[in-house]
Amino acid sequence: MQRKFITNLALLLFLNFLIKPFWLFGIDRTVQNSVLAEDYGIYFTLFNFSMLFNILLDVGITNFNNKNIAQHKQLLTKYLTGIVAFKFVLAGVYFIITFVAGYISGYDSQRFYMLLFLAINQFLISFVQYLRSNIAGLQLFALDSLLSVLDKSLLIIFCLILFKGNLVDPEIELMHFVYAQTLAYSITLVVVFGAVLSKSKQFKLKLNRPFSIMILKQTYPYALLVLTMTFYYRVDAIMLDMMLDDGEIQAAIYAQAYRLMDASNQIGVLFAALLLPMFANMIKYNKKLDDLVKLSFSLIFLPAIVVAIFSFSFSNEIMELMYNSNIKDSARVLSMLMFCFVAIASTYIFGTLLTANGSLKTLNKLAIGGMLLNLVLNFILIPQFKAEGSAIASLVTQTLIVVAQVFIVKKVFNFKVNYKFIGSIILYVIMLIVLVYGIEIYVSSFLIQLITFVLASIILALLMRIVNFKKMAQILVDREI
Repeated sequence: MQRKFITNLALLLFLNFLIKPFWLFGIDRTVQNSVLAEDYGIYFTLFNFSMLFNILLDVGITNFNNKNIAQHKQLLTKYLTGIVAFKFVLAGVYFIITFVAGYISGYDSQRFYMLLFLAINQFLISFVQYLRSNIAGLQLFALDSLLSVLDKSLLIIFCLILFKGNLVDPEIELMHFVYAQTLAYSITLVVVFGAVLSKSKQFKLKLNRPFSIMILKQTYPYALLVLTMTFYYRVDAIMLDMMLDDGEIQAAIYAQAYRLMDASNQIGVLFAALLLPMFANMIKYNKKLDDLVKLSFSLIFLPAIVVAIFSFSFSNEIMELMYNSNIKDSARVLSMLMFCFVAIASTYIFGTLLTANGSLKTLNKLAIGGMLLNLVLNFILIPQFKAEGSAIASLVTQTLIVVAQVFIVKKVFNFKVNYKFIGSIILYVIMLIVLVYGIEIYVSSFLIQLITFVLASIILALLMRIVNFKKMAQILVDREI
């Protein structure tokens, strides 16, 4: 299983590093730089608003399906027939609640129009994610890896057409950008559905009420978990927009810093997508989990802490490289959000393990606590610190959540504390801090600073043997591992 994890992770990371950074930093960033900060702030706020209730499109079906198809592949046809029709019913509920919430929030007709298409996009994304859960559950990770970058690949093509080949100063309306997303997600949905149908061989669109009720009874804990997590992930920009007179600008400032964290966060999403069916399968057959947990944590924590420390030290330089305005404000936000990424990345390991184990009651208690804490901290910090206050609230919340998850995982799976490994991690972080401080003093060029720090951090990890690359090579050779 470790070999499957490493080989498929390598393919997944390669494809996503090939496509998604260009999307985030070449396309999405260019759009933000080409429009007024207030306009992009509205888009970013409405985008996050459309995500608040998107769990109603899924109610935990994707994770439930991923886990169950991984353990019982013969259920694919039955589940596909029952779930697809049910998702259209859920879409109706989602649209009603989202627009009622928008009306209560006082959105005007212009905001409602954009929210409509952003909500449609959420429906399409949710449908694609559900369909891909069938591919992952069947352990077809290579195919799933290819499908994972299809939507962004199409978006890049469509946006380049919109930009008319000019990436320096594109004339583009934000709604054109939203329309391009809708088209790309629609095409992706058709392709992924065809891939799943080829494995199922049979499909009939029919709502099965008893089956739908059964699914709801089993998935509502997933739905509650995702709903609460979504609130403390996405509510920051919405609260900035509502609580401050310059809320739209503050949301845009937050978006500038958030983009880098969101880009980094995609790595964690990829880890979780691979690990959930693997953990579920290993738990079912009582396989040893320690090695895969340690390996996956090492592979995600090391790059996360490297990126966080470098971003903290060179936040101004990074923001100057990426944006044209609000550099200092977004740099302060970035320096904190990137440490949020370290916590979130770790959550994708320990939270995914608990999800695969079915420990949803525990996860829901944590998520509800995190949501309430995040809301309280935002109410306290936003009026005084604005976008920076939201970043502080996120950092505190995410750190406490992952610490709690680590302790719960240790208790549930009776893992022994590896003091040597923990000591190595702490020493590695201390040495990285000393290293970046020295580079900041003695190296003047930003590009050389970046290259030096990355290379030195890799060499340091090899020397300290935090990741056993020799064992990884053995895993790749040995097909039984």
